[in-house]
Amino acid sequence: MRVSRLSEILDIPQFSYFQFGNDFTGSYGTLSYKIEPGEKLKVQIWHSRLCSELAEIEEEQLYPMDNEGLLSLVRWLETKVD
Repeated sequence: MRVSRLSEILDIPQFSYFQFGNDFTGSYGTLSYKIEPGEKLKVQIWHSRLCSELAEIEEEQLYPMDNEGLLSLVRWLETKVD
């Protein structure tokens, strides 16, 4: 059975990936992003090829740590794509 994609343009894993405490980084065009699980899902974005530790984070958002929160995060992130 193939799992449906969360986004047509971004390759973001399903919620179970984050339930296990895994961070995820990715990019699309000039946009780079990092998603970190915790009490909430945190997403950071920046426009650079530098890693998140060296880059100037431009925006950060928090979402509920559940599947609906991840879907909202993905929809917000899609609006930031160049």
